[in-house]
Amino acid sequence: MELRSQTVPPQDPEAPPPEGAPHMTSVEEIVHTFEAADAQPVDLSGYAAEDWFTMGLFWVMTLLVFMQFFTRYVMNDSLAWTEELATYCLIGVVFIGASMCVRKSRHIQVDLLYRYLPHGPARVLSTLVDVLRTAFLGYAAWLVWKYIGIVGDEPMTTIEWNKNYVYWAALLGFVLMSGRSVQVTWQNWRNGYSILERPEAFESFDD
Repeated sequence: MELRSQTVPPQDPEAPPPEGAPHMTSVEEIVHTFEAADAQPVDLSGYAAEDWFTMGLFWVMTLLVFMQFFTRYVMNDSLAWTEELATYCLIGVVFIGASMCVRKSRHIQVDLLYRYLPHGPARVLSTLVDVLRTAFLGYAAWLVWKYIGIVGDEPMTTIEWNKNYVYWAALLGFVLMSGRSVQVTWQNWRNGYSILERPEAFESFDD
């Protein structure tokens, strides 16, 4: 049996790929994608004061965690106070950063019922949710205020600082959440709908 070799003709690199073939992304296309993203103007108007404060607190926490890791595993002489302060920074990030979620309506919500309700009952129920949320956050702020008065000047464990700073951060977070909740409630009332009724209207909502 005689075998004959067949010569495969060279393919033109600029020719379009055959139909059905997978598309291979070139380096030029990837570079163009990054260039197009860099050309977009930077808009920081959607960020509020608590956003910047939370970001700064987050980076302080990151630095403390790095110091804890470096001193423990590299220098074999751990700084115990870094772990405690990093924990307290995380508390501040959670409570103060939560006000950003209230402002942007990004907390977990269940809107299944609103898909089957008429506009009138849905509007009433959504307004009730806004009012109850605001009342709950205000009540939580009042509870933290009372707790600060009860605890008094409790010191931290590894450093001679007052632990009330942590409680004040939580109080600030609840106060900010209460204020933002009032703003969201008023805005929803003016718009005639909330994210529960029309979630698609908030998909690109940046402020």
